[in-house]
Amino acid sequence: MSESHKIGTVYLVGAGPGDVGLLTVRGLELLRKADVVVYDYLANPLLLQHCPQAQAIYVGKKAAAHSMSQDQINAILVEKGKAGKRVVRLKGGDPFVFGRGGEECEALAAAGVPFEVVPGITAAIAAPAYAGIPVTHRDFNSSFTFLTGHEKEEEYREDEAKAREPGAGSDVDWAAIAKLPCVAFYMGVKSLPRICGKLIEHGMPADTPAASIRWGTTPRQRTVVGTLADLPQKVAEAKLAPPAITIVGKVVSLRATMNWFESRPLFGQTIVVTRTRQQASDLSEHLAELGANVVEAPTIELAQPGEWSEVDEALEHIAEYDWVIFTSQNGVQFAKRRLLDRGSDARAFAGVRVAAIGEATAQAVRDELCLRVDLCPKEFVAEALADDFEKRGEIRGRRFLLLRADIARPLLRERLADGGAVEVRDVSIYETRPATSLPPTLLDALAAKEIDWITFTSSSTARNLAALLGPDYKAKLEGVKLASIGPITTRAIEELGLTPTVQATTYNVEGLVDAILKSGMPASA
Repeated sequence: MSESHKIGTVYLVGAGPGDVGLLTVRGLELLRKADVVVYDYLANPLLLQHCPQAQAIYVGKKAAAHSMSQDQINAILVEKGKAGKRVVRLKGGDPFVFGRGGEECEALAAAGVPFEVVPGITAAIAAPAYAGIPVTHRDFNSSFTFLTGHEKEEEYREDEAKAREPGAGSDVDWAAIAKLPCVAFYMGVKSLPRICGKLIEHGMPADTPAASIRWGTTPRQRTVVGTLADLPQKVAEAKLAPPAITIVGKVVSLRATMNWFESRPLFGQTIVVTRTRQQASDLSEHLAELGANVVEAPTIELAQPGEWSEVDEALEHIAEYDWVIFTSQNGVQFAKRRLLDRGSDARAFAGVRVAAIGEATAQAVRDELCLRVDLCPKEFVAEALADDFEKRGEIRGRRFLLLRADIARPLLRERLADGGAVEVRDVSIYETRPATSLPPTLLDALAAKEIDWITFTSSSTARNLAALLGPDYKAKLEGVKLASIGPITTRAIEELGLTPTVQATTYNVEGLVDAILKSGMPASA
């Protein structure tokens, strides 16, 4: 077979129930190599970050609002596979647990397209676990049963399901199900009154504990607990909507003891990270680990200088300086990249002392350049570094090279020059630009008053957010709590006519998160 007619492979990959960390290692490996990714409503779109080179095809499959029929999805998989593509069919949960993966495999086999199935963590196991409900427990049950809650719900059924004769093939034996100790119903929110009624009608005690869990394993998770008798009413009152899973059995009573996920300190709070895409991950991950729903909305973008001549000339003569100063992790990373591009490396810093503002910057110097930092002030601001140089008598007669952003404050350069430095060379090793727009998810959440916090890690993040929101930014931010990483950023926020709710005591990401956490504690804590 010629290369141009080579048939590709379709990989049915279980995306897990929502938490991106629950994707399997094999699934991640395939995503990174994919040419095409076909994904549905229940697959977390953040997983697409692992395959930016791939063509992404959304096929919907949201209850009662199918973007494509199953036949159309099958046709896409066959078409792309026959075109020689590596296709990942990313399916929420597990491909074979009410995921119709079997039908897709049949279509691929009939068309002669090779396929592989990568199991995923299914919602009936993961959502209860994140809600503090073990699906089996030696004191309560030795079996666990999965059912679909859509079976009788006409508005959720596709044409081929509606055409089925009543009782043909998949009708539930309620008398048998009512005898089971633990049952999970997938996607049964609309039919919950019928499900609970049928179980009670066929002998399951009305006081059997039950819970419905929406968006399980994600920061949007909501859990409603009751009994067979009152769960439908409680779910309706809570306005719990799909996607949700319902679990019925005595194990639900253990939630009060085992509720680990929803008890995290920032659970249920939506927090916006305005850092650049390159920097957002550490703050986002820290907040997410504490339970927050994180919305990344970069307000600045980083770019290399328009031309490199000044940077290259400075790097070539590093050895002529007494001190090289880095004021951010970004400066370190751009310096490393340019040194390597020029065929050089950290040996260019031989005999030169290095100063850094902030422990994160100092860590970057150690990790990226394998250099020891000779001076890092306790306070992570330019004023503190200038003060330390003065106290050490390290300004007069010295030569300084500053490798930092094009918009860096002039204060440090001026303090060093005024202090008697022989030379202070301030080189823009990278440029910062305002983002061109904000993500629709942020704008929609602001309009719906669903944002709890916005974090600012620099003056430019604050100013750029205001500019991107438009002249009515104050109205749009009304009721939203603002977190500032330090006094310089606070000053910029106040100049915009806004008031920070908290300011970090230690001017770094950890200090910012700590300030948010402490704001929710009692005054005596």
